[in-house]
Amino acid sequence: MMSATVMVIQEEKWVRELIHAFLKTKGYKVIEVNEGSEVIELLKIREPDLILLDAEMPGINSLEVCAKIRSRSRLPILFISYRKELSFKIQSLDAGGDDFITKPFDFNELEARIRAVLRRTGWTKETDDLAMLRFGDLHIHADARQVYVAGKPIHLNHKEFQLLLLLAKQPNRVWTAEQLYNQIWGYYSAGELQTVKVHISNLRRKVEKDPANPIYIRTIRGFGYKFAHSAN
Repeated sequence: MMSATVMVIQEEKWVRELIHAFLKTKGYKVIEVNEGSEVIELLKIREPDLILLDAEMPGINSLEVCAKIRSRSRLPILFISYRKELSFKIQSLDAGGDDFITKPFDFNELEARIRAVLRRTGWTKETDDLAMLRFGDLHIHADARQVYVAGKPIHLNHKEFQLLLLLAKQPNRVWTAEQLYNQIWGYYSAGELQTVKVHISNLRRKVEKDPANPIYIRTIRGFGYKFAHSAN
């Protein structure tokens, strides 16, 4: 049973109530919101673990709402929409969304996507076990989503943090670029593997003493990448 809190931003009351009832049976806590304009103010006093954002909310631009949320928070965002065109899905992801599900959907698929997004973004029931990951002078605060190198805070964007946490949670596991892309971005296209390389390069520049000779984020020639368990 999950105990994460999900904020459901959905104008149609009957849809909100159905989602609420289903997620409650799975052990989730649910915050219902019927107007997108309320979200930013509500997030100042109540912060969920994940946001379900309806792309067809009347009177608002869901992409702008997503961007506003993302500008102040790394909270994972899962879009719900009737729209099926790839261009809108890409716009939603570019605005800061973590995944996208098309209506009508099966509730079990919705819950599976929620679980997958929560895993990718570092949520865990064992919060205390992963509250702090320490590797030499690199400290990762999983719950606070903060990274420190030699005691100094390092700014990572949303995807950089997700990628670092994914690697660090399973030290010494070797990942292909395709696996990393699928885990973090939620879909795969051969033309997008450069995105992984760019994010790996950015992470090394920010957390490694010598990015050209990394001690944490290492390349396994001919296969992919791994996070070294120690700096030795």
